[in-house]
Amino acid sequence: MAEFDLDDIKRRMDGALVALKQEFSGLRTGRASAALLDSVMVEAYGAATPLNQIGTVSVPEPRMISVQIWDKGLVQSADKAIRNAGLGVNPVVDGQNLRIPIPPLNEERRTELAKLASRYAEQARVAVRNVRRDGMDSLKALEKDNELSEDEHKKKGALVQAATDAAIANIDQALSTKEEEIMQV
Repeated sequence: MAEFDLDDIKRRMDGALVALKQEFSGLRTGRASAALLDSVMVEAYGAATPLNQIGTVSVPEPRMISVQIWDKGLVQSADKAIRNAGLGVNPVVDGQNLRIPIPPLNEERRTELAKLASRYAEQARVAVRNVRRDGMDSLKALEKDNELSEDEHKKKGALVQAATDAAIANIDQALSTKEEEIMQV
């Protein structure tokens, strides 16, 4: 027996937006952001560990990220992990602190990042459309099993479509904001 739960569908669509914003936080703009280092994994104690679990990440000024490593033995591993993360930054080791200057982006790199942001947004739109398809399929199954009238199917289908439109509008808004952030000099 199929089941239809509009709240679950909306929750799953919102999940796509949350995932998109998480992806966006890792995209570098011209400004320093602690979220830039969220994806950095450091080889610590024999396991890959998120950077924010071996030190304190802060943004003391607009173009600088500071990481205070708690264990002196992990400073070199953290430095190496940040350099190899493909973020285009080079940490400066200062005792147990890593200072990471954020260089301004050139036009070519800005365009690349804007394209990457667009790809992330399209993946989120596809995820939302997949959730929509699942919802519509469950409505069809309910109608086929005579648990739902044709009119109810149309009404609930319209609600699913409205939720889809709202989710995609939110994704487009998030993309627009991120592109603006990337392209501003």
